[in-house]
Amino acid sequence: MNIFKKIYCRIFQGCFHLAIPILPYRDPKILDSIEKLPAEFAAKGIKKVLLVTDPVIRSLTGELEKLLPAAGVECVVYDKTNANPTVSNVEEALALYVSQNCKGLIAFGGGSSMDCAKAVGARVACPHKSLAQMKGILKIHRRIPLLAAIPTTAGTGSETTVAAVITDDKTHYKYPINDFPLIPRIAVLDPKVTYSLPASLTATTGMDAMTHAVEAFIGGSTTKKTRDYSIRAVQLILQNIEKAYKDGHDETARRNMLIASNLAGGAFSRSYVGYVHAVAHSLGGAYNIPHGLANSVLLPIVLRRYGSKAWKKLAILAVAGGVALRNDSEQVAAEKFIAEICRLNAAMGIPQTLSGIKTEDIPELARRADKEGNPLYPVPVLWNAKELEQFYYEVMAK
Repeated sequence: MNIFKKIYCRIFQGCFHLAIPILPYRDPKILDSIEKLPAEFAAKGIKKVLLVTDPVIRSLTGELEKLLPAAGVECVVYDKTNANPTVSNVEEALALYVSQNCKGLIAFGGGSSMDCAKAVGARVACPHKSLAQMKGILKIHRRIPLLAAIPTTAGTGSETTVAAVITDDKTHYKYPINDFPLIPRIAVLDPKVTYSLPASLTATTGMDAMTHAVEAFIGGSTTKKTRDYSIRAVQLILQNIEKAYKDGHDETARRNMLIASNLAGGAFSRSYVGYVHAVAHSLGGAYNIPHGLANSVLLPIVLRRYGSKAWKKLAILAVAGGVALRNDSEQVAAEKFIAEICRLNAAMGIPQTLSGIKTEDIPELARRADKEGNPLYPVPVLWNAKELEQFYYEVMAK
């Protein structure tokens, strides 16, 4: 990256860092059981809600669909959300919301359902703006309908973030929408709804949460709060992810992973992510590669490439997580931390490469990653599109 672009990126990031204390970040109200959710809507006089989910997770929503009417809240269901939610998904759900005269939203599922529900809320709040017109930062400005999020994976942290990521059906371009009204008002961290999550998804979504915590921590826009959130999230993930992977009904491990995901979401929502996410988003949009899987594979590769610029902060995480000693050098501790990520990936069957990447697509994918990451993400080392191409080649299935 040329020096002038680097200067621009760092000034841009510095301005956002200075603004963090005055920006309207907030944490959602946390409930520990879905049984407590209907009363929240009833207390606010909301008589009808749209529940946004996907065809697989729909099998888990039955209890909530009974609890809501019992509390006087009618439930309309949209269950067609794709793994990478599209503009069409959002517009279909929006049409259902409007035609059924709904007044609130519930997202039930992983990050995809939450992203879809957030985008529906944005369209309700701004009916004359397309999703494309809201991509980027602070384009909504208006309060969305009451949104409750029920994560069925311990990974995305979307139940506490300002972001929704949507894929354009026609161009396959995956872009984020970031604004404070998108933070759900309520988050339900109920381990029971994660019991049936397959081991493979437990692994990749858990490492997605790890990516959120690490990228937020090693960036240049941290605060004491986000550093504390990231450290605690990393500790919980290192202590619990393999337990949850091996025994999906381990309630303590499942609850701790939900808490870790929530903390990591709170950290990156304020301090942003980095190039792992920028590259992963481009792969998800182009090839429908699950976001958690892409992050899991990319994380150790990108951390190594940051080199000495990331050693100090990775060493702090390594010591806090119990994978390095306090008297280890920063380089040794950082390398131990990266090695532990690789060990976890291998132990949980996460591959080292991603299939389907086409060589001829790489320049455009890297351009999209560059556009997403620069100047917003306060990464340890700045790279342009040409420099980002290296990561696609490194994760290609040989």
